[in-house]
Amino acid sequence: MIETQRLILRRWRQEDIAPFHAMGQDTEVMRFIGPPMSLADCEAAKARMDAFADTTGSCFWAVERRSDGAFLGFCGIKPGPDGTPIAGAAEIGWRLRRDAWGQGYAREGAAACIARGWSDGLDHISAITVAANEQSWGLMERLGMTRVTNGDFDHPAVPDGSPLKRHRTWRIDRAA
Repeated sequence: MIETQRLILRRWRQEDIAPFHAMGQDTEVMRFIGPPMSLADCEAAKARMDAFADTTGSCFWAVERRSDGAFLGFCGIKPGPDGTPIAGAAEIGWRLRRDAWGQGYAREGAAACIARGWSDGLDHISAITVAANEQSWGLMERLGMTRVTNGDFDHPAVPDGSPLKRHRTWRIDRAA
């Protein structure tokens, strides 16, 4: 578990599935990610995060707002996806429900995850996003990440012909 001033990043709970599913139905939330998520997709994502937490000690944690216990989305570090330039490496990622945007929650959670990554001995952390997702890569820059030269790639999990196929890679190295 990671705690910040306003957030708790924690293991997923079964009761997170319904709000996660609702978030996955929001076309703006999913705009740069892909099609709406089914309930089965959400259950499978929780199972993957549970497995990452069990095997690596980290995952894309459920984000809970401290003031009211509301599920806001996820943020954390997990192994990068197979078939990408960051396969198996530390990947940071986040996704928040739309009414939580613009309040600094993603930056607060991501900065805490990066700090935890450094304390856990990581030497670098990467992130990926589609080129059009300016909000996401803008946050990456604010976190101190830089775009990887020659790090653009076609994501193998995205169908050919999709405008979301092409991704960019970002990275931050631990200070010496």
